[in-house]
Amino acid sequence: MIPNIRWQDVLDIIVVAFIIYRIFVVIKGTRAIQLLLGLVIVMFAFAIAKRLELFTLSWIFNSFIGSIVFVVIVIFQDDLRRLLLALGRSPFFRKISYVKETLFLDELMNACLVMKKRTMGALIVIEREVGLEEFMEAGVCFDAEVNAELVVSIFQFASPLHDGALIIREGRIVSAGCVLPLTTADEIDKTLGTRHRAAMGITEVTDAVSIVVSEERGVISYAQHGQIHGNISTDELRRVLKEVLS
Repeated sequence: MIPNIRWQDVLDIIVVAFIIYRIFVVIKGTRAIQLLLGLVIVMFAFAIAKRLELFTLSWIFNSFIGSIVFVVIVIFQDDLRRLLLALGRSPFFRKISYVKETLFLDELMNACLVMKKRTMGALIVIEREVGLEEFMEAGVCFDAEVNAELVVSIFQFASPLHDGALIIREGRIVSAGCVLPLTTADEIDKTLGTRHRAAMGITEVTDAVSIVVSEERGVISYAQHGQIHGNISTDELRRVLKEVLS
């Protein structure tokens, strides 16, 4: 016999399902997903140890689980910070804005192609769900549509903003000359410069996507989830950005 289901029960299930979905969307492709899988394995092993009455192993698991919260906070503080920030932003309106954001890709790709040919250094960050306000504060505020000539002029060597990062939000340039955190990764290609390390760093603490044009080699790269992908064409970069922003 099926018990009576109240409308509150249905609402409860929908809210819980939405929260779980949002958490998985945010941690997808990050270290946090590996942590989640590790916790599932630990809990499964703990259940087996208790079932087989392995007292020493059960005691070890009990001690580990008791302190796991503090261990997670210390080790994965950047991922948790990004998760909490993303949960506070509405996904419904962002879905609409993602469609609008794809309209600026042609201008952005044209700018990257020009800077590649001229071997101009550039660092461009595209905001997604996690806000970049704290990194915009150190830069110069803009409110302009993405235009190839404007982007190229910002990264001209004579420009006072060329050493910083340009931030794009919802298809518009909102800040330039921004200072970004450098990557904390230990294993990194020693040939990568400060721009590449900053591109990786901002994607470690947020869900943004960053684009780098190397002034030494004229190579276009992009970073996502703390990983750098180098020497790609503008066509491939456009395809990646469309997938990310859709």
